[in-house]
Amino acid sequence: MARPERIRLGDLLIQEQLISSEQLDKALVEQKQSGRKLGRIFIDSGFVTEVQIAKAVARQLRAPFVDLTSRVIRPEIARLLPEGQARRMRALPLEETASGLRVAMADPTDVAAWDELNRLLKREIDLAVAAESQLLAALDRSYHSTEEIAGHAQALQADLANVTEEFGDLLGLSTASTEDAPVVRLLHSVFEEALRVRASDVHIEPQERTLRIRFRIDGVLHIQTEADPKIATAVALRLKLMSGLDISEKRLPQDGRFHVKLRNGAVDVRISTMPTQYGESVVMRLLSQSGGLLSLDKVNLPPAVDRALRRAIARPSGMVLVTGPTGSGKTTTLYAALNELNDSERKIITVEDPVEYRLPGVNQVQVMEKIELSFARVLRATLRQDPDVILVGEMRDQTTAEIGMRAALTGHLVLSTLHTNDAPSTPLRLIDMGIPRYMVAMSLALVLAQRLVRVICPQCAEDVTPNPHQLEWLRLELGDEVARHRFRHGRGCPVCNDTGYSGRTGVYEFIEMTQELVETMNHGEPTDFARAARKQMGRLTLRHDAVRLATEGRTTIEEAMRVATQLDG
Repeated sequence: MARPERIRLGDLLIQEQLISSEQLDKALVEQKQSGRKLGRIFIDSGFVTEVQIAKAVARQLRAPFVDLTSRVIRPEIARLLPEGQARRMRALPLEETASGLRVAMADPTDVAAWDELNRLLKREIDLAVAAESQLLAALDRSYHSTEEIAGHAQALQADLANVTEEFGDLLGLSTASTEDAPVVRLLHSVFEEALRVRASDVHIEPQERTLRIRFRIDGVLHIQTEADPKIATAVALRLKLMSGLDISEKRLPQDGRFHVKLRNGAVDVRISTMPTQYGESVVMRLLSQSGGLLSLDKVNLPPAVDRALRRAIARPSGMVLVTGPTGSGKTTTLYAALNELNDSERKIITVEDPVEYRLPGVNQVQVMEKIELSFARVLRATLRQDPDVILVGEMRDQTTAEIGMRAALTGHLVLSTLHTNDAPSTPLRLIDMGIPRYMVAMSLALVLAQRLVRVICPQCAEDVTPNPHQLEWLRLELGDEVARHRFRHGRGCPVCNDTGYSGRTGVYEFIEMTQELVETMNHGEPTDFARAARKQMGRLTLRHDAVRLATEGRTTIEEAMRVATQLDG
């Protein structure tokens, strides 16, 4: 194909009736001031979308437009172009054609990129046009880092086997650039791949014959790579140095945190080390700083739950408890509520271990038990700081819970979490902890229980017929209506790394402490309270909410059943 000619993008979009002359003039003024690309100004201003621009350019060049959101690209084809050049030129080989090689480009009018593509590929190029964001996502999928991680692990093992090599050089401790240290290259690849696949945790686990690296993606662990166990010590040592832990202590667990800047964004890392039979196991929780905090509007709470939570946090005092197991999204929900309350008229203090998210304008305190800065001690001090809203990371013991309850009774809005199985059992759990009945009844405003379920990948979603066991289970919740619903699952594709899922969403249930529940709590038996709470909830239970998502085609029957199994267990 001949070299594409330059296109006056503004004129083309006016010709295609996608923008007006006034919008072009406005964009040209901004381009002169900022120096940004004209197409990006059109998109950011909301005049057109990336796909509309790409399709218009494709029509002008008489080239095909390709939708890369779900396209499967063979790795051996993609890697005909080295990753560095592919990202710089925004180009990706797609497939071999009769005449040469089809290559997608985000900006096919970039003459320098076109010339370099011809030089590197040495093939006849059949041009295709793609939206830039789709192409960048396809680059991430195509240049998968599993082989790169395994290669860096092998390089580290080879260097460790070299007795003449200085150990400090291997760890990046010498005066030379730390970026070239073998363990630094390995960890950099691990973090970049974890961020690309949306992993929430990285597990580095020494076994007898291998060092296993696993990622937790959408709540499920996946093996990323396995390496020689001899590199485990070097990896753990480097991570302890990065997080300021005691590198000489290998017999006791340690906790810390550090910050990593990567190509795809910045990540806060919480690290936990634990001595095991074959070395130190390291688990890292990744908190991406690129997405920002969610607002309540974006948490996608069901309407009834959203209304109840907003009513509770609009009160000047009382306690809101979010319950569920570890990793059920409790902190995300609480911080979304805190985001809603955060303004110049309120004094907000959080007491956490650890502080997971930074929220501007909020006074956040990190609990440190080793210097006796406990939840209870910080909470007592917090009450002398004249707060309006207090967030307590977790009600861990009777003392902390009692101080929080008293604060809720004396004019403060208190938000916190508790590890309980469901909403009705939460007030009873507080009583079991030793909190007086009247205090639980009068201070609690709302108890919100939640779980996370995986969402079906939209790119590979397809209808599925429930098996007899699933149908029988669904009938317990839906009755004869089960035949009216369609159910879906994901068959697996490159976008979701062949898991069939992409992301997670919450399922919820809640109880509000109405006058009836307060009186039952104060005067009735525990079974009476549980019965009254379940009557208030009706069908708005965790189990029913999970089934609802399955009937809407947002999650699978298997995921809904998993939630039910957790509740039954």
